[in-house]
Amino acid sequence: MKHILLLTIIILSLTAEELSQAEKEEMKQLYLQNACNSCHGNYGEGMGASPKLQGLKEKVILKRLNDLQEGKTRTAFGTIMISFAQSLTPEQTRLMAKYLANLETKIPEERYDIEFTVEGDGGS
Repeated sequence: MKHILLLTIIILSLTAEELSQAEKEEMKQLYLQNACNSCHGNYGEGMGASPKLQGLKEKVILKRLNDLQEGKTRTAFGTIMISFAQSLTPEQTRLMAKYLANLETKIPEERYDIEFTVEGDGGS
């Protein structure tokens, strides 16, 4: 039983490949250079008609990117994404799916104090 558990842990650690710091930075820059954040948010949180990417499984994001690369989209708003997806190399597509699946919203603790002072919010 111990051998099966150990083997399972080893297999899971091999399949749960993490992005290197260089890959994370490369995908972050690619995300920002392509202005993905202008519709999906800095952390993939979604905005308006643009879907939330944060929290989606990597394989779901990868399938959506591959569909977009083939010109398939679910909505009229999605047509803009086709050219963005098609500009990615296969390796960038794989890394971007992994990057997006691991995005987390990061809000500085002091943000509330800065944005919601009596002077800053009109006292509401």
